[in-house]
Amino acid sequence: MTTIQDYINDTARSVAFLSRLPLPQRYFTGYDGRLSRAVRAFPLAGVIVTLPAAVLAALLSAAGAPPLLIAFAALTLVTLTTGALHEDGLADCADGIGGGRDRDSALAIMKDSRTGSYGVVCLVLVFGLRAAAIAALVPALTPSGLGMTLLAVGAASRAAMAWHWSRLPPARREGVAASVGEPDGGAVLFALASGILAAILLTLPHVPLAALVLALVLVIGVVLPFNRVVIGKIGGHTGDTIGATQQLAEAATLFALALAA
Repeated sequence: MTTIQDYINDTARSVAFLSRLPLPQRYFTGYDGRLSRAVRAFPLAGVIVTLPAAVLAALLSAAGAPPLLIAFAALTLVTLTTGALHEDGLADCADGIGGGRDRDSALAIMKDSRTGSYGVVCLVLVFGLRAAAIAALVPALTPSGLGMTLLAVGAASRAAMAWHWSRLPPARREGVAASVGEPDGGAVLFALASGILAAILLTLPHVPLAALVLALVLVIGVVLPFNRVVIGKIGGHTGDTIGATQQLAEAATLFALALAA
C-alpha cells in the first residue's frame, strides 16, 4: 500500500533525476535507482525544479523589468537548476536523428558528448521560442500569474516526459533510461492526470480556458509525431529523447499560452 511518505520519497528521487538540486541522503537509503513508480511524481518534481525561476520571473515582473530580460533570466535560472539535462537531450536528439544514416549511427551520434550543427540550431530555435513566448506573457499576466503559469508549464512538460517514456520501448538495453526501469502504467496515468490538473489549477485564474485547451492540443500534436520519428529512426526511447520531449512540450505549451494570452 502506497503511503504519503512513499510519494514524498518518489518526489525527492524524481527531483534528483530531473535536476541538480541537492537532496538529503535519507531519501536514497536502500534505494535501487529504479523510477518505475517514481514517474508519478514527475509533475510535482517539475513544479519544484521550476519554482526558483518562477519566483524570479514574478519578482522581476513586479519590479517592471523588460519582458525579454525576464524571460532570459528565468530560463537561465531553470537551466542552471536542471544542469541543462533536457537541453542536452534535445541537442543530442537533433544531431542523431538529423545526422544519423541509420539506427546504429544515430545512436552513436546521440551518445557522443560533442554537439553538432543540428543540435546547435535546434537549441537556438527552441530556447528562442521559449524566451519569446515568456516575454509575450509578461505584459498579459500579473506577476503572480506569470509565476504560476511557469510552474504549470513545468508540471505539464514533465508529465509529457512520462508519457513519451511509457509509449516507446527502450532503444538501448544498456542506456540510462533502461537502467532505471520501465514506467509503471498506473504511475504514468497518475502523472498525466496530476500534470494536467496542476496546470489547470495554477493557470485557470490567470489565463483563458481556451488557452489551456490549445496548449493540450499542441503538446499532443508535437509529442505524438516526435514519438513516431524516434521509433522510425532509433526504434525506441533513450534518456536523450525523454529530455527532448520535455523541451518540446514546454515550448509547445508556452507557445500556445502566449498565442492565446
